[in-house]
Amino acid sequence: MGFLDKLFRPKGNEIITVVSGLPRSGTSMMMKMLEAGGIPPLTDKIRSADEDNPKGYYEFERVKKLDKGDTAWLPEARGKSVKVISALLKYLPGDFRYRVIFMRRRTEEILASQKQMLIRRGEPTDRVSDEELATYFAKHLRAVETWLQNQPNVDVLYVSYNCTLEAPLETAQEINRFLDNRLDTRAMAVVVDPQLYRQKK
Repeated sequence: MGFLDKLFRPKGNEIITVVSGLPRSGTSMMMKMLEAGGIPPLTDKIRSADEDNPKGYYEFERVKKLDKGDTAWLPEARGKSVKVISALLKYLPGDFRYRVIFMRRRTEEILASQKQMLIRRGEPTDRVSDEELATYFAKHLRAVETWLQNQPNVDVLYVSYNCTLEAPLETAQEINRFLDNRLDTRAMAVVVDPQLYRQKK
């Protein structure tokens, strides 16, 4: 990074930190890590913790209306973290600066976790085969990564859920470098709970 890049790099309180990924990829865990590190989450606490996410979902309901044009809340997200699923990233308006932490997790674990959630809710699990879903996810992720790469107002860091569970401090340090070395990395590492790793493959 050159001198001018550093000089004009947006300050932390001007940036929106976005945590994204496929559902069940570790986004809630990452939101909790950022909160522990010192970045307040933007959440309305409407969706409470349950057996699928005992530590909480860290969601902000209005995010789900991004594709309907509901973006008036974004100024409130400056200096905070907000969870946006991968399918909605493309609806983020271009007049804000974002740093995206994109969670990656083994596809077979995501599928197993989603299936377990459906079972607990009493919903059918055989509407789409695992093979079809895996193919769809792979295509979707390629499209999202291409989109992210082409956005001048977006910086992105890809983080492995699996590696985070194995080495939380190393992941916290990587995130800290990405976010201008302003986080408490040890506090971030402490909140990672390996006992929640229930869909191991």
